[in-house]
Amino acid sequence: MDKNLIQRLFSGAIYGLLIFLCTTDYGAKFINSLSPGLVKQEQLYYGLITFFVAVGAYESVKIMKFDSVLYRWLVLPLIALVYYKFTTRFFGHGFYFNYNLSEILALALIVIACITLFRFASELYYDEGKLIFTVIYVSLPFGFALGLPKFYEDTFTWEVFMLFVLIWSSDSFAYFTGRMFGKHKMAPKISPKKTWEGFAGGVFFTLILGYFIEQKFPELRGNWMVVGFLVSVFAPIGDLVESQLKRTFGVKDSGNILPGHGGVLDRLDSFIIAAPVVYLYFILEKLF
Repeated sequence: MDKNLIQRLFSGAIYGLLIFLCTTDYGAKFINSLSPGLVKQEQLYYGLITFFVAVGAYESVKIMKFDSVLYRWLVLPLIALVYYKFTTRFFGHGFYFNYNLSEILALALIVIACITLFRFASELYYDEGKLIFTVIYVSLPFGFALGLPKFYEDTFTWEVFMLFVLIWSSDSFAYFTGRMFGKHKMAPKISPKKTWEGFAGGVFFTLILGYFIEQKFPELRGNWMVVGFLVSVFAPIGDLVESQLKRTFGVKDSGNILPGHGGVLDRLDSFIIAAPVVYLYFILEKLF
């Protein structure tokens, strides 16, 4: 078997296991079986998301090639401040939804950052633009991700893990459908391998998977056919956003933390866009 394939399979398995242990209640159960009372599941989840934020910030700085040493060193503390202030409502008192001005502003900023990347990329050649984009792109989406699970007493629900399952499935279904039937390019200059046929296949099969999740996991909030549809539409957009970012700055991979798979931003590009969208859906579903 090809050495690179073995490397990809091994690192992919480690990544999948890490996601499973930190986004379901099995992580804390396993650790506490070795040392009772050592961790709570939400602590593992906080740690995972915070790790993604830290590595994502580092990778974004590398991709965008900051010219100023001052701005380069300013990124991480500024991201930490925004991430903490935006997500502090999730710490210490479980998870809840409070549709307020800060969340509306955060969602709007993510949209504006993506539009800037595609339509006004020249603004990102200045360190000020790079700094603002990095703070928005890295800290806010992961901040929204902290609000996805329901946590109460000793229960930690599986919304985030199922979101990952849908993202992985959407990517896989789109890839295989595109390989078999793809003829019409979706964004040839940004991601030449993506096709509209693949996109349609990803939507169709992810909807089916969402239906099975809805039937098997009734304790999850929201309708998971709707979540499946949102993921199948917005996960490819997340992939295009990161592809455009790398294309703008002439970079192949965001990093090499996962041998054979690239960096954190490479693996989580779909999640970065899908998580805020699903969070918004959960808020609207609660309101109406």
